[in-house]
Amino acid sequence: MAVLLCALVPCWAMAQAAGDEFGSAWILEKLARPAPARTSFLEVRTSPMLKAPLRVAGEYLRPDERTLVRQVHSPYAETTTIRDGRATIERTGRSPRSFALSRAPELAGLQASFGALLAGDHAALARQYEIDVQGARERWRMTLTPRDPALADAVRDITLYGRGAELRCVETRPREGEPRRTLMAGAARSADAQADAAALEALCRGDG
Repeated sequence: MAVLLCALVPCWAMAQAAGDEFGSAWILEKLARPAPARTSFLEVRTSPMLKAPLRVAGEYLRPDERTLVRQVHSPYAETTTIRDGRATIERTGRSPRSFALSRAPELAGLQASFGALLAGDHAALARQYEIDVQGARERWRMTLTPRDPALADAVRDITLYGRGAELRCVETRPREGEPRRTLMAGAARSADAQADAAALEALCRGDG
């Protein structure tokens, strides 16, 4: 059948059409950033205990294929390095802490999701999460539901919001507590003009 189809339509055209089909594979291909790579972020944390959302700004770095680094620049300085199944946290004025990712399922999930996204590794992402995609290329939403029981006990799901090849926001819903939103690219820049939680939520989801 494949030989017959290639006789009717050039095989290269068939491959291109398959690669152009919108879905999770298309999104991963567009978001891929080969190592070394770096991506700025603005994490927004809300809580009934806070008068205003807490904003944590920094960068995600992928210096090589095996390492993911989360650097926080403000309102404090902290570096989390994830490599070979371990996490090391360094914070100004404190001694470094190192521990196995098995003790921190959310950090393991961070490595699995961001590592696969930056690598454009659809197979790796699918091993760790059930993937559901909605929308179109111009405005899409990809929801990741953890397969690992330990991570699923801590996190309900992770939803990525984007436009075309731009990942604009990552919304993590924990089993307990308020959702945590990480704004990126143009959404992070636009967040400077937003103050309340509702406006930031709309901005994350593409409504603002």
